[in-house]
Amino acid sequence: MQNKLVKFFSCVVALSLTMIGSSYGAENATPSSMVVAANPHAARAGIEILRAGGNAVDAAIAVELVLGLVEPQSSGIGGGAFMMHYDPSAPLDHRVTAFDGREMAPSAATGHMFNDVIEKNLGYFDAVLGGRAVGTPSLIAMMALAHEKKGKLPWKDLFVPAIRLAENGFKISPRLYFLVSRDRLLPKMKAARDYFFDEAGKPYPTGYLLKNPEYANSLKQIAQKGADGFYKGPLAEKIVAAVNSSEFNPGKLTMEDMANYRPKQREALCGPYHVWLVCGMPPPSSGGGTVSSILGMLQSFDLRSMVPNSVEAVHIILEAERLAYADRDKYMADSDYVDVPLQMFTDATYLAERAKLIDPMKSMGKAVAGIPPVDRHIAYGDGMTPELPSTSHFSIVDQWGGIVSMTATVESAFGSRVMVGGFILNNEMTDFSLLAEKDGLAVANRIEAGKRPRSSMSPTIILDDQQRAVMAIGSPGGNSIIAYVTQTIINVLDWNMGMQQAIDQPHFLTRGEEVSLEQDTAITTLAKPLRQKGHQVAEKNINSGLHGIIIHHNKEGVRYEGGADKRREGVVLTP
Repeated sequence: MQNKLVKFFSCVVALSLTMIGSSYGAENATPSSMVVAANPHAARAGIEILRAGGNAVDAAIAVELVLGLVEPQSSGIGGGAFMMHYDPSAPLDHRVTAFDGREMAPSAATGHMFNDVIEKNLGYFDAVLGGRAVGTPSLIAMMALAHEKKGKLPWKDLFVPAIRLAENGFKISPRLYFLVSRDRLLPKMKAARDYFFDEAGKPYPTGYLLKNPEYANSLKQIAQKGADGFYKGPLAEKIVAAVNSSEFNPGKLTMEDMANYRPKQREALCGPYHVWLVCGMPPPSSGGGTVSSILGMLQSFDLRSMVPNSVEAVHIILEAERLAYADRDKYMADSDYVDVPLQMFTDATYLAERAKLIDPMKSMGKAVAGIPPVDRHIAYGDGMTPELPSTSHFSIVDQWGGIVSMTATVESAFGSRVMVGGFILNNEMTDFSLLAEKDGLAVANRIEAGKRPRSSMSPTIILDDQQRAVMAIGSPGGNSIIAYVTQTIINVLDWNMGMQQAIDQPHFLTRGEEVSLEQDTAITTLAKPLRQKGHQVAEKNINSGLHGIIIHHNKEGVRYEGGADKRREGVVLTP
């Protein structure tokens, strides 16, 4: 198997070379590492921590704290995240760990709290705006748990790069300026307006040196007091007050909600794909299961013999996506609250039967969810979960072979637009279904107090048959994340592409009926032949943010190759 892997990856040019140390975090390991993140400032923060002797978890914390400053539209300490971690020194069957940092519904939340949005036929952004949409923030708690379990450097040291940048300022990037200037909700909220706009009400331009001393002060409290500096005391009081006194749609977050939040260490959800094991997040994320479901169905077809991005291959992949998304939409939710039949997303027999529904000559149109292969009756109603694209993903390999694949979010761009302590608060409550029941059946992803909303975030780590990591990948993009990640995995594993080439490929995807082709790319030439197969096709601006690393194993050691999505501002950095 090792010789096959060496041959398979030999066509890819490596960016760095290292020998994996025998002990994770061992002081005598040969230096070599990589950070791939959505913003140069954040990637440099990760490299700074790695150079100081930190490991992948340490670097991930530093990266995310900076992303919350320079990319506030996507993620930050007012939101949540999922982290996949690979430890090469752990026992073979326990090398991948999933850390769940998903927000929770406040104790006062109910399944009908967005009824006015539905009954008055209001727009989605009427639900997003304000304190009602804010779930209990969870990022800090999750990072503290990951650091406790797997970190190396002192907690407070990881905050230094972000505090320094917040105090000294950073130049507004073209992407941040563009997103601020087009957002019609930010100016409605005083704290956000005061931060992002000048006295004339115009957004600060590209290149403007933006400082955030309030964020620096918040980070100092958390660096000094740990997670308690966020969930208890003055900062928590400010968060609760900002939510409950919001100018629009005030919420009902309490100090007890903050203090009672608990992150979770979960077992990774892994599914086979040819000779590999694809490991992702279990519920409340639907990402790990749905990626595995699509790939599991595709094992019934010989994708390797097909031309990449040909109508033959694209059609098959799209049909597998339809089936997997149908199962996901019906059954995936927080498994701590509802019965989620996870077997249907990884079971080879079930997925092979689902694959028989795929006709190579024509589209099935709208797919219907399958019947779970379990010995109990499970029935849920169809929900209403908008899931707008935002979020940020990064991948890190440290000098001891430890890996982090982490996706973080505040949900939609700029979250709830509620700003406090120098950071944006999430709008994760709208990642629940706005409908609690349909046709007399409860919706799996309905709102319940203390429940975590379903996510599509898909931080992924892929292992070979020796339990060695060969790939880390993930992306932002709402419920399109699953398709972005799956397509990239196929590009690398089936079609022998390098990481950058795989990420650069034009996107195609479907989450139900309509097929989206990335506009102004070569994939649009498939519009006509796909329509002839019965697909509804639209050409759209598709804004993924894929950041990944391939790990190449050979007799000399291990080589790392990174790729950053050119659709955003990502970079690949090594020390």
